Amino acid sequence: MAETPTPVRQPGAREVALLGVGLVALVLAAAAATALLPKDIQSVVFHTPLLIAVLIVGTALVLWRILRAPGPGGLQ
Repeated sequence: MAETPTPVRQPGAREVALLGVGLVALVLAAAAATALLPKDIQSVVFHTPLLIAVLIVGTALVLWRILRAPGPGGLQ
């Protein structure tokens, strides 16, 4: 006999707001850390496609995690 799946709880406004605040804090911390770097390293950060590479790797990781998530039946 198949078990009925339990409904998955969706994130609410509180969770979304906390995530947004956390991401803003992360970006501000990254900006502050970049300002503390020596000028040569700042030049690498600002004048190379470093951010593009970070975004591509991050997107690949998110997509990989989505594809590896168990399906509705919990089978993987």
